[in-house]
Amino acid sequence: MTEDRVGAFVPGPRRLRAGAAEGPLAGLTFAVKDLYDTAGDVTGYGNPDWARTHAPATQNAAVVTALLDAGARLVGKTKTVELAYGLTGENVWHGTPTNPAAPDRFPGGSSCGSAAAVAARLCDIAMGSDTGGSVRIPASYCGIFGIRPSWGAVSLTGACPLGPAYDTAGWFAATAGLLRRAGDVLLAPGGEGVLGPLLKVQEPWVNAEPATAAALADAFGAVESVLGAALPVQVAPEGLDTFYESFRCAQAVEAWTSLGPWIEATDPTFGPGVKERFAAAKAMDPAKAAAGRTFRRAAQARLWGLLGGGAVMVYPTSPGPAPLLSATQAEQNAVRERTMGVTAIAGLCGLPEVTIPAGTVAGAPVGLSLVAGPGRDRALLALAERVAVAAGLPA
Repeated sequence: MTEDRVGAFVPGPRRLRAGAAEGPLAGLTFAVKDLYDTAGDVTGYGNPDWARTHAPATQNAAVVTALLDAGARLVGKTKTVELAYGLTGENVWHGTPTNPAAPDRFPGGSSCGSAAAVAARLCDIAMGSDTGGSVRIPASYCGIFGIRPSWGAVSLTGACPLGPAYDTAGWFAATAGLLRRAGDVLLAPGGEGVLGPLLKVQEPWVNAEPATAAALADAFGAVESVLGAALPVQVAPEGLDTFYESFRCAQAVEAWTSLGPWIEATDPTFGPGVKERFAAAKAMDPAKAAAGRTFRRAAQARLWGLLGGGAVMVYPTSPGPAPLLSATQAEQNAVRERTMGVTAIAGLCGLPEVTIPAGTVAGAPVGLSLVAGPGRDRALLALAERVAVAAGLPA
């Protein structure tokens, strides 16, 4: 067993599971975020009180079964932000994983352990989950490939919920080819095809730090070499702040509906930030949540129409590299809001988004995102592989 030198895995003995003797992923290893069930184990969901109040799972989550049946070997469960409600990757109970690409910075969350495990080469593939950016952001921060699939494209049976109307089962890999091969196993048939034209979405580029935009220039050029010159478009005339606020309000109600009864019954102890987010979710004004859902329908109609013919959007995954570990809570919250205005584009609209490790700022990774219409996940993964080759990235 490979030593966990970055603290990616949940503390304690690691339960290993052999995969099928043959299959498309035979010989590869995978890890799963500690919100997916593995038979016989307690799913801890990043919080000791959750682990204490839940019995061991009786069967594997659907994605665990799929990967095992494809021949991959399970090498452990990875850390998550408590109840998957956070973007930095901090967990005061289990320890925050080290970002292998930038040890002085956060790894990103909530799928922090899975991103760190792949970035440190402790496994080939790792399952995360993405509601508001929890695969895309740690992938960008740790310098690896990650995908948030179309909403509903991958089964979440056997996974703990956060916001069911937005939750997706995403995954990480160190190469574009491995990301695609995992998708061949996890995604339903279909979704292939030719993509294009390329759309350069202006708002996220303006939102990005100038150093980030500069660092992504070469990779952006590689995307253009594959799909042709990009057409500039605007998709958020209301502003990214409206995307963030609409997502925050609509998703908060879902988070409280999913987890509030357990929180009320258990009165769990939470780490910094998590308690406050759940308190805000409980207190969410129903009118604001309704307005968020209304905006979601309008944004979804707009983006689905724009991408319906196969167009692909390209923009920075995150506005900057991961926050420093020394960042204050206020600084972390500011990064969260600025970041989630961008991640809410795909999050609100149920779109597939692949982030590729496309550059560095001050020695820390930043990612470039490719976003397609709903259900075009396989085509998007194939495109990411072509872009990786063109950009000289691990393919």
